[in-house]
Amino acid sequence: MDYKFFQNILNKQIFESSKRDLLEKIANYPERYIGLFRPTKPKAKLIQNLLQSNEIRFGDALEIIFEKYFEEFGYVTLPKKIEIENGYLDIDQLFKDKNYIYFIEQKVRDDHDSTKKVGQFNNFENKIVSLSKIYEEKKLLCFMYFIDPTLTKNKKYYKEKIEKIQSDYKISAKLFYGKEFWDEIKHSEVWNELLKYLEKWKKEIPDMPSINFDEDAKSTFEEIKTIKVSDYRKLFNNKEVCKEILPIIFPKNESLKLLQDYFSQLEDKQSIYKTLSIKINEYIK
Repeated sequence: MDYKFFQNILNKQIFESSKRDLLEKIANYPERYIGLFRPTKPKAKLIQNLLQSNEIRFGDALEIIFEKYFEEFGYVTLPKKIEIENGYLDIDQLFKDKNYIYFIEQKVRDDHDSTKKVGQFNNFENKIVSLSKIYEEKKLLCFMYFIDPTLTKNKKYYKEKIEKIQSDYKISAKLFYGKEFWDEIKHSEVWNELLKYLEKWKKEIPDMPSINFDEDAKSTFEEIKTIKVSDYRKLFNNKEVCKEILPIIFPKNESLKLLQDYFSQLEDKQSIYKTLSIKINEYIK
C-alpha cells in the first residue's frame, strides 16, 4: 500500500469531523464539560474528549486500511451488515476467496475489564451463529483478532472460549494478536509495513489535539456550518457554555464571524437563521 493512501485514511477518519463532533457533544451534553462536581477544568475535559474520540476513530481507520489490504490481495469484500431477528449485526471484516469465507472480529487491543470481555465474546459468538446460517460452516473461518500484541489481558479467557466454540459448533475459530493473523493468511509483509507506516505517521501528527478552532477559521467554518440549527440554539442559549467553553474553542471569534455572516445570508429561508445570527453577533460583542 502506498504510504500517502495509508496516511489519508488515518487523517480523514480520525481528524476530518472532530470539530463538528465536539461541538455537537457540547450542545447536547454540556454537563460533561462544566460544573463543580468535576476534577477537571473545561479545557482539560475538552482535550480529554478529543483524545478519547481519536482512540475510537483510530480503530475505525484500521478497519478501513485492513479492508484495503484484503482487496489488494484479491479477496472479495462481503456485506458487513447482517440482518437478525431483532435488527442487525455489524461485522468488522468479512471477505472471501475461492475457497473460504473469512470473518474477523477486529479490535485494537485486548484490555477489557471482566464485564466487557464477556460482552465482547458473546458478540463474537452471536456473529458466528448468524454467519453460519448464511454461509456453509465448513467454509467459514472465524478469527478474533487484537492488533496490538503488547496487550493480552484476557488471552486465557478468550482462548478457552474459542476452543469451546470449535468443539460445540464444529467450526474453525482462532485467536490472534499482532503479526500472528497476517502469518496465518500468508501476508506477513503487511505487519512490517503497518509498523513502518504507523511510526512515520505518528511523527507527523501533533503531540496534543488543538482545541483552538480559530487556528484555521475557514476550515473550521466549512466543517461546522452544517451542524443542526437546534444544536446551535442549545449552544448559544446556554450561558455557562458561552462563558466557559466557547472562549476556549473560539478565542478570536474568527470562525464564529464567518458563521454569523453565513447565517445572515440565510435569513430569508428560515427565521431561525436570523435569530442565530443575532445571538452569535451578541456573543461576539
